[in-house]
Parts: sequence; structure tokens; C-alpha cells
Amino acid sequence: MSSDVTSLIPHRPPFLFVDSIVSDSPESLVARRTWRAEETFYEGHYPGAPITPGVLLCEAVFQTGALYLARRAAGTELGAGVPLLAKISDVRFRNPVYPGDTVLIEVKKKEEMGGFSLMSGAMKKEDGTRILTVEFAVAWKVPPAATKPAAAP
Repeated sequence: MSSDVTSLIPHRPPFLFVDSIVSDSPESLVARRTWRAEETFYEGHYPGAPITPGVLLCEAVFQTGALYLARRAAGTELGAGVPLLAKISDVRFRNPVYPGDTVLIEVKKKEEMGGFSLMSGAMKKEDGTRILTVEFAVAWKVPPAATKPAAAP
């Protein structure tokens, strides 16, 4: 995983599903992820025939969306915020992902509305094989200031 990724979003292993940023533009971001055979979820999904769970493929897209938003928020008051997934729609799975596969994840900004960023995402293998598409919305929220616990008497 790249320090570019971990400096922008709060996700960390074992729940970080983006390795690096490939390219970035004002309207989109492309990231890369290699799915490693030693990841523990493969032990149960499925024993003897491991396939990457679709929910984790979607999460990789959502994390790429968070990277896109974090790049845009850098240097603003939102820079201290965290991404919150608000809506998921029209998920379409086309091909499975196996341990060892490297994928490219692209997110595109569709529009901003009422504090939400509406985005589209797509994942494909390096050879161009389509894996999934999804539409989603993310809110970028600054958490309330942390309060210190009261001192013991």
C-alpha cells in the first residue's frame, strides 16, 4: 500500500482495499489493488475455490471514491473529515476476482448535491475484463471534537 493512500483516508489493514493511486484528474481518480492469496477472508469464501467477496470489491470502489474526495478536500476545512457512504445503487457484477488478480478501480464525480458527492465507479482487470460497476453517494463529514474523559476524583 502506498503512503499516498494512507495519508488521505482513515482506512487501514486489514480493511484497506486500495494499494496505490494510478492517476487523478479534476473529475476522476484511478487506483490499483492486488488481491493477495493470504488475505484471511479467502479461508471462508470459499474453501478450496477462493473468490473475492463482492461486498469487498464494492468497498474497494468506495475507498477509491474516498481518495478522490480527500484529494479535493486537502487544504480546506474538510481536510480533517472522514468519508461516509450514504447510498449504493445499480451494482452490477460481471466477472469474479481471484487471489492474485490485480484490478484497476475508477471513480468519476457525477454531481454535488446537498453535501453529498454522487459518483460512479467501475472495476476491471489489468487486461480490461470488466468486473463491476456501481453508482454511489458519499458525504464528507468532520467528526465532532473529541471530548476528554473526566478526571477521576
